[in-house]
Amino acid sequence: MKRKPPRKSPAEPGKKKKASSRFKEHFRRGAGKPQAARPGAKPPRETPQHVVGVIVKTSYGWGLESTDRREKAEYVIRTPKNAEQKAGELVAAKVLASSKFGRREVEVSHHLGQPDDARNVSLIAIHTHQIPDQFSEAAVREAEAAKPVTLEGRTDLRDIPLVTIDGPDARDFDDAVFAEPHEDGWHLVVAIADVAHYVREGTALAQTAYERGNSTYFPDRVVPMLPEALSNELCSLKPAVERACMAVHMWLDKAGELVRWQFVRGVMKSRARLTYEQVQAAMDGKADATTAPLLDTVIRPLYGAYKCLIHARLKRGTLELDLPERKVELGKDGFVKAIKVRERLDSHKLIEEFMICANVAAAAQLEGKGGLCLYRIHDKPNEIKLTALRDFLDSLGISLVPAKQLHPRMLTQILESAAGGPHAQVVNEVMLRSQAQAVYSPDNIGHFGLALAKYAHFTSPIRRYADLVVHRGLIRVCKLGNDGLTDAEIERLADIGEHISGTERRSATAEREVVDRFTTLFLADKVGTIFPARISGVARFGLFARLDETGADGIIPFNALPHDFYHHDEKRHALVGQRTNRVYQLATPVKVRLDKADKLTGSMSFVIVEDRKEGTGAARPSGKTKPNREQRKRSRHA
Repeated sequence: MKRKPPRKSPAEPGKKKKASSRFKEHFRRGAGKPQAARPGAKPPRETPQHVVGVIVKTSYGWGLESTDRREKAEYVIRTPKNAEQKAGELVAAKVLASSKFGRREVEVSHHLGQPDDARNVSLIAIHTHQIPDQFSEAAVREAEAAKPVTLEGRTDLRDIPLVTIDGPDARDFDDAVFAEPHEDGWHLVVAIADVAHYVREGTALAQTAYERGNSTYFPDRVVPMLPEALSNELCSLKPAVERACMAVHMWLDKAGELVRWQFVRGVMKSRARLTYEQVQAAMDGKADATTAPLLDTVIRPLYGAYKCLIHARLKRGTLELDLPERKVELGKDGFVKAIKVRERLDSHKLIEEFMICANVAAAAQLEGKGGLCLYRIHDKPNEIKLTALRDFLDSLGISLVPAKQLHPRMLTQILESAAGGPHAQVVNEVMLRSQAQAVYSPDNIGHFGLALAKYAHFTSPIRRYADLVVHRGLIRVCKLGNDGLTDAEIERLADIGEHISGTERRSATAEREVVDRFTTLFLADKVGTIFPARISGVARFGLFARLDETGADGIIPFNALPHDFYHHDEKRHALVGQRTNRVYQLATPVKVRLDKADKLTGSMSFVIVEDRKEGTGAARPSGKTKPNREQRKRSRHA
């Protein structure tokens, strides 16, 4: 017979009960604090309204296993039709308010096919994040009924040798550029597709553009903001074809400062469709049949103006983060052929600087015009993030000025001083995580990262609704037509900014998840392979690693670390071994073995592999290490 535990005597008045040592240890270790999130991950979410998953047979009937690695809820399918024939199929479902067997009920809305089919990778993200990918019949009719413009009421820009410079796989060309020397400086022209002429307020096209907020780009497809009849045709600045445009003439002084500008609504004819690689090769002495005739009259002047703009940028002191971007290359079968770091050429930077200059001109033109501008704003890091950044830099012996004195130039100087050293990558990573997120707002606070007092998006109205709003504002202010920003739109600018900031975040999340899924598919047959990697995230429950070659991310749970008890040093972004003093810090180079590659969720897990030459022995295989109670508790949060 079990003895009953003795009754606990009530606490004396005015005294608090003493917490047990186990309870205190629980909170001392941070178990009572919010769990650290995976780098780039969103905060804990509410129950989703839609879910994508695989139909599975369970003890309670037919259920749905979610493709979202963060989704822990269990779902039961309401009135499954032919479920036995559909077992293992990938579906999209609506989450219902009802429950059954204590699990949320779902109703299948779309059958997507097999979960390991590469063609479904993007569809998972589209349905998970509810990105609209079908245009209404009314919007399609309006787009197909659109006609080319005439010169009536427009400025003739056809004699200016404007060219488009884009990636080799681009299908829509929405910006064209030109430059020529002028007095002691430069005269620049940036011409942008006149989307506002075709997408007018109150139309089905305007409604669908607002709902989408922006185009979403995946390795295998694009979900455009506008139907192809516009995005790939009438609003695409194809060579040797007359196109309606909004253009800005800009005059720079010899220091690269913007001293004067003029916006016009015109008709242009692109001289050539060039790629970044073509243009750079021409400047490097390898011109081809297309670029050779344009080298002296068009390409060299563009680079001359670019050098002038770069001089102004350096003087201004912008935040210059060095963070490589992954590029997924697909084969004809839809599967990944290669994953490479996207090359960044001077030709990329040239277009970027021309677009920034045009965006500044647009914001300056609309400034003080009674709330007619939707600014692109970027705030300084908040106090919490800045304190975390300062603590981390202190651990490296780097000091940071107080928040009131902070300028992006100072952050860039820190990055430059760390460049080429062992901490270069980690400083870039932590600096990025300290930054606020840029958003759209009619209330201007400037753009911290670009060190600009005023900034707006003007250069991509085919793929961003914000730019379309700015175009309409310019049409109204500059008296370039009767299709400018309406009074009703002006009243809703704050709501519009909030909405499209949300759609931008939605697309960015979906695009990142698709790259992760394609990467997992690419590496799925390489389980057991050892890769060089770096620590990309540090949390109480383990580490995250990023492979050097592909940029693939995955988790390293506690039981995949060399046997020890690890303390989480938040200031240093590190796990420190209690017994061995091993330090796994953000950006630390490590060797990892791919342990699991889950095609369904697009997630991977790794095991640390130690170098025997150091005499420390190999890490224990995943699943065989016996972590202590605290580590097991933390691992459950992974």
